[in-house]
Amino acid sequence: MTEQTGGAQNAPQYRKRSRSAKPLLWVIAGIAVAVIVALVLFFTLRGGDNRAEGGDGTRTLTVGLTLQPTNLDIRKTGGVALDQILIDNVYQGLVGLRSGSLDEFVPVLAKDLPEISDDGRTYTFTLRDGVAFHSGNALTAKDVVDSLNAEGSNFTLKHAIGPDTVATSPDEHTIVISLATPNSELMWQLANRPGLVFESAYTGDLASTTNGTGPYELQDWRQGDSITFVSNTAYWGTAPTLDQVVWRYIPDANAAVNAALGDDLDVLTPVTSSLVGQFDGDDRFTLQRSASTDVFTLAYNSAKAPLNDLRVRQALSQAIDSQAIIDAFYGDGKPLGGPITDIEPAYEDLTSINSYDPAHAKQLLAEAGVSNLTLTLTVPNHYPNDPINVLVTQFAEIGVTLKVDSVEFPTWLSTVYTAPADGSPRGYDLSYVDHVEPNDFVNYVTPGYYFDLVNPEALKLYDQAIEATDAATAIDLRKQAARIVAADAPAKWLINYTPSSAIGTHVSGFPKSNTNSRINLDGITVK
Repeated sequence: MTEQTGGAQNAPQYRKRSRSAKPLLWVIAGIAVAVIVALVLFFTLRGGDNRAEGGDGTRTLTVGLTLQPTNLDIRKTGGVALDQILIDNVYQGLVGLRSGSLDEFVPVLAKDLPEISDDGRTYTFTLRDGVAFHSGNALTAKDVVDSLNAEGSNFTLKHAIGPDTVATSPDEHTIVISLATPNSELMWQLANRPGLVFESAYTGDLASTTNGTGPYELQDWRQGDSITFVSNTAYWGTAPTLDQVVWRYIPDANAAVNAALGDDLDVLTPVTSSLVGQFDGDDRFTLQRSASTDVFTLAYNSAKAPLNDLRVRQALSQAIDSQAIIDAFYGDGKPLGGPITDIEPAYEDLTSINSYDPAHAKQLLAEAGVSNLTLTLTVPNHYPNDPINVLVTQFAEIGVTLKVDSVEFPTWLSTVYTAPADGSPRGYDLSYVDHVEPNDFVNYVTPGYYFDLVNPEALKLYDQAIEATDAATAIDLRKQAARIVAADAPAKWLINYTPSSAIGTHVSGFPKSNTNSRINLDGITVK
């Protein structure tokens, strides 16, 4: 399905030193699963089920997910579905993120974190010994250099950091990354897609096969149903704690819950908010609300009148009661007043900016000379209606009529996300979508992004943050830029979604953060 690309094929050319900016989306669609009462009774009588341990004694984890990838080529194909299962587990880079963290880097294919030159322009890594790809071939310095110098994709290091970024290998054990200017984003990019290492000599089709260095390798992909990993018995690091992992893709929310309650899943992530109550009283599962960078975002087309008037955008933002939106998500969320979530280093509580004040919203519309305003909200049709209905009601209270255009995701991409080829403004008024990707503040200072609003002062501060060689300085500069963006109101950050996962009580170590975008299997065990 096109939905899973996140629009990467149509992405604008982002500014130098920016990371690839894209909305990655949370999806719900439909199938049905029957529950066989006799089988459930059998499992109950025997004190459990055979999901975690197969008939041959294998340690198997079955995880229910929503969003299946269109193909497996993580070098070229966008979409959170690939990051969610492939990074850490199948593909690795010189460094990674500690599970559950967005700012703690750990060495992976490198022995240690890098030595950094005083001017912040040279990073030197020492490669581990004894690392091999799933093909059986040893990892070489050439593989690393070729991967980091690759071009032709939105997911390369050169695209994320800049074309002047160059990796070299003075010897078989050393990798040197040289930058034209200091870049505080380099470690982040190395720990994510742009830093993944691939075997240069591999000739297989990465759209349907995988060949990483990670603890798990692809066993089977049944398109439309599941992807199965098995442990890499030749893994260079600590032996995997699972023998087999089955990722089951169940886009229908009710069917997914039925599968979990019917003993077909060890973990379901996420559980649709309105269905969380179905696990009440079931001692086979615990519910875990995960911290996340998911942000349901109401974007304004700032290139289009009257939304090009700051007062109108502020009025719309102040018409929205965030707590009512959270209630519509059955409590699965937190208020957010700006573009950075509270698990990201540059977070600051900005909820006082453009906070709920319908009386002042009416005043702002009057000052802008706007009355009897009718706007159309373009929303992908896989999202629940409850929060959208709240928006319709709250806008009506300030005299704004909100019409909802529920569309297929490809239509959302063409109408909202993709800039017209002739340079004309995009054809939407308001957009509702979930932005999943962490550390995506760059979207708000990227000319050509679908908000169509970049504040020059915010852009300047962001550039200074990127070139800062001191981490604390970089964070402070981002905070300053975020305050400006929040006041400019290119969007209303409706809710920081904190999805609930149903985790079998026989499962330990399942991640507690960002499970919608990255599930590191390291340390997960099943009884």
